[in-house]
Amino acid sequence: MTATQRCPQCKKSKTLKSLPQNFKCADVICDFCGFLAQVKSFTSRKRNVLPAQILGAAWGPQKQRMDAGIYYSLYLVAVSPRGRSHGMWYLPADLQTPEMFVARNPLSSSARRAGWQGFMIDLRKAVGQPIQLG
Repeated sequence: MTATQRCPQCKKSKTLKSLPQNFKCADVICDFCGFLAQVKSFTSRKRNVLPAQILGAAWGPQKQRMDAGIYYSLYLVAVSPRGRSHGMWYLPADLQTPEMFVARNPLSSSARRAGWQGFMIDLRKAVGQPIQLG
């Protein structure tokens, strides 16, 4: 995400700020209007290609918010294997469906974080296509 990205809610530029690391289910906030969004990055060798599925994060907090009818817009950022951003998309909250968030199996009892459960985001199950920003 670039600091110059306009807030999709209030349309002001330079107002999207990073939230503290490990803030549950949100990564950026507009310091003017309070808009919240998640940022999901994925590695891609191809420029401007969005995969059908991307890795989410912790299933528990995501499921609780979905059960309460709360969805945060998504910024999807393609990163090259060398760590350079080379594509960004925006998926508004109103285009998201519960079906696009698919729980993964919990980690095994021998894993360092045994029992932790993540999820996948299946972009094919969104109501509309993400908007390419760059």
